[in-house]
Amino acid sequence: MPITEKKNEASVPWAQLRIPPFPQVAIRVLQLANSEKVRLTQLSELISSDAAFASEVLTVANSLLYAPRFPSTSILQAISVLGSDHLQGMCMTVGMRAYLGKSLSDSAMRGLWRHSLASAVLAERLARAGGMDKDIAYTAGVLHDVGRLALAVIRPKEYTELLSRHTGTAASILEAEAELFGKNHCEVGQKLIVDWKLSSEFAPIVCDHHTPHATEDSCWNMSELIKVCCRLADVTGFPAFEGCAVTPYEELLALLPPAERGTLPLDVEELGDEVEERIRGVESV
Repeated sequence: MPITEKKNEASVPWAQLRIPPFPQVAIRVLQLANSEKVRLTQLSELISSDAAFASEVLTVANSLLYAPRFPSTSILQAISVLGSDHLQGMCMTVGMRAYLGKSLSDSAMRGLWRHSLASAVLAERLARAGGMDKDIAYTAGVLHDVGRLALAVIRPKEYTELLSRHTGTAASILEAEAELFGKNHCEVGQKLIVDWKLSSEFAPIVCDHHTPHATEDSCWNMSELIKVCCRLADVTGFPAFEGCAVTPYEELLALLPPAERGTLPLDVEELGDEVEERIRGVESV
């Protein structure tokens, strides 16, 4: 049973919530990468305009997360090899790590970061098996909990305490977040998608990932994929908070279409080890 959180008298009214700015280069890449008119040189120049960000992007592009056959020596080369769609997820990965900054040294904050990465890695894998766009799936996985990361940056001490003491289902923390901030992380995420002028396809991904999964095969889409991947991240050892109640692995496998289900091992620990290896590819750089 979830712990009942006491109402915080210092709760911040929504209108007064000041969300720290997210790295603008990452947002601009997401805005531009889907445009058919955008040139690779334009994306390269945008990323290179922030030397620190460009250095991080190039390092991650050459990491074990992406495992390129030949290391890239420039941003333009990395984009040419990986493609503009792949670039979106890579820049969001770098942007979110920069957004959390030094707070990643806190175990609860690091747990949020790893949950987002695990969801992205799993989404990419399942999308590839099911014929969906694997690059968009990875980006969606990284982005699905962006509202939670924003709350963590707004009031890190209070949110860390909430993450540390709360127990229950992944969705059960929404009410406690609303008491503390005036809005929960799904609502904050939805606001960010609008404020950043990102594709509307990301809206249901950030605001509906805790709603019940649609079991009909005809309803299987990117949003439903992320719902399952979020829960798969929990059960494979990458929950958003330590006291998160997980859905049995077998039940989650049953929610997947045959093609996607067939790409996952039957042993949840084996899958967890594979995801851990990919995550360490980012954390080691």
